Amino acid sequence: MSDGDTTPDLSDQIAGELPYLRRYARALTGAQSSGDKYAVATLETILQDRSVFADDVSVRVGLFKCFHAIWSSSGAPMAEIEQESTFAKAQAYLGNLEKNTREALLLSTVEEFSIADISTIMQISRDEVRHLINVARMDMQSAISGRVLVIEDEPIIAADISAIVTDLGHEVTGVGRTRTSAVELGKQTKPDLILADIQLADNSSGIDAVNDLLKAIGDVPVIFITAFPERLLTGERPEPAFLISKPYKEDQVKSAVSQAMFFASTETLKNA
Repeated sequence: MSDGDTTPDLSDQIAGELPYLRRYARALTGAQSSGDKYAVATLETILQDRSVFADDVSVRVGLFKCFHAIWSSSGAPMAEIEQESTFAKAQAYLGNLEKNTREALLLSTVEEFSIADISTIMQISRDEVRHLINVARMDMQSAISGRVLVIEDEPIIAADISAIVTDLGHEVTGVGRTRTSAVELGKQTKPDLILADIQLADNSSGIDAVNDLLKAIGDVPVIFITAFPERLLTGERPEPAFLISKPYKEDQVKSAVSQAMFFASTETLKNA
């Protein structure tokens, strides 16, 4: 089959996986801008050399494998892109962790790759993947604790998320069911992290609630939960660095919360 027959199909497949590569890259760097730059660098590399897809791997695995080759060779994480003190301190703190632990954990939980796929992506043995995931769970769940505001209108989901967050050692400062109540709660007790659903009671927006709150209290990490993550992973506008798909799994919430806490306030990182 000629290149003309195969290239469009491969391009379409890559485009379909790109939002999730953006999600992963943003979670690693703690910001949209730096994460998206890595995603762009990955695409530029693939345009020049598509040999990564010549192996017997899926397009998704090949895409993430290409990303990891760039990520590893660049001396990640990428502190020079984000100059803010919060990110600089976070990157310094992350530098003390065992290499590749965060990557393995996020690939396993948030992106839901199998151990075999992670082995291919990271070019390490399956036993090493398992080791890294176990180390990451211990390190990231115990290193930093803080205050979390949950914005969720479904009582059962709110209770479940709160329980997961509490089990990690964090304090839930409150649960906001509407835009107004969420902002009020956030002003009463400033959180180190916000975990918000997109659609709230009375048809208000979790995104609007978060925007209102951040204007009032300053920047803190935000994890959005949505049934349509690709809508917030376009790279075409200001978008979240941390995103969980609905329906979520407990491990996904744990990983995202633990990861985002590394990019919490400067004071939180100082006191860790």
